[in-house]
Amino acid sequence: MINPEKLIRKGLPKGHFKDLVVRTLLGSVTYIVVLIAALLFGKIIIDGAPVLFKAEAPFVDFEFLTAKNETLHVFDDAQGNRHQLPASAYSDYLAKHEGVTIYNEQTYSYSGGGIAGPIVGTALLTIGSMILALFFGICAAIYLSEYAKQSPFIHAVRLAILNLAGIPSIVFGLFGFSVFVLAVPVITSAPSDRSLLTLPLFIGNYFLSFQGWNSSLIAGCATLACMILPVIITASEESLRAVPQGFRDASLAMGATRWQTIRKCVLPYSLPGILTSSLLSIARVAGETAPIMFTAAVAAKDDLPWQGLKSPFDLLSSQVQALPYHIYTLAARIPNSEYTQSAQYGSVFVFLLLVAVLSAGSMVLRAKLRAKLKW
Repeated sequence: MINPEKLIRKGLPKGHFKDLVVRTLLGSVTYIVVLIAALLFGKIIIDGAPVLFKAEAPFVDFEFLTAKNETLHVFDDAQGNRHQLPASAYSDYLAKHEGVTIYNEQTYSYSGGGIAGPIVGTALLTIGSMILALFFGICAAIYLSEYAKQSPFIHAVRLAILNLAGIPSIVFGLFGFSVFVLAVPVITSAPSDRSLLTLPLFIGNYFLSFQGWNSSLIAGCATLACMILPVIITASEESLRAVPQGFRDASLAMGATRWQTIRKCVLPYSLPGILTSSLLSIARVAGETAPIMFTAAVAAKDDLPWQGLKSPFDLLSSQVQALPYHIYTLAARIPNSEYTQSAQYGSVFVFLLLVAVLSAGSMVLRAKLRAKLKW
């Protein structure tokens, strides 16, 4: 007869120490990543928050958020007082103190005024590219998931989409420059001399000219949309496939067409997953510098994008400032000093807040959709 005491395992289970080592290693790696992120964000907050926030009411420097970007003038007056004035205030100072001698004057480009132009430009580029990417990405995902038959060609298409996700952003920037800036066709009555091909339309005096959109907001949005399309297509296709097949079968059995089934029974339940992909894309789109450097961004601009335009459509053909390019200009193209560092960290801090607001809005929308759609 077997002794029951022998069936009871005494001491630590087999492999306990190995499991403890693996758990400790994984936990250590995780906390190291968290520590690095905390140090990075802590550095940005410590150096950038004082630029945006003040000790006195209203505690926020709204001028930094709403004023146009200008050159910063640093100088001493005859009494030895040091002044730091943006170009517009510097001109007013000289007008009020005409004939007064100033000393030790130094100028720092793009370090004075505020960052209203880069904030607006970043928001326009992000929203425009997300609209284009979501439209084309969801359409492609619906076709690949619901209509396309499994074949070597479709597998090759999916492989090409996955490969696009690994292409460096600088390549997308060069692609956008060569296609959207220089070659995409436009309908115009005055073709450019550098047009690659001009075809008459026989409608009035209009031509189809392959001359591109030039460096503009629409060219930047299109380039950024191409860059995030692989993520949106892949995530959207997986979200569509996650919807139970029974939903489709029941709808088709009731006499609905394939498109009615997709529109009413499949697409609404996959929207939370699609919005998840948009969350991943917002931060990447807002933070890219290389693609917009060739297609849309400009370092300095006197007016906001919508000022001085004859038509709302002119907004799409105008160049814009952008926070990533503005930060790059301050960090790489201007001699480093305490005045440029203040503008750098202030811009980075506002940029993080802007990305957080856009991501939070998408998260709230996703949560509301998930609460409504339960299955």
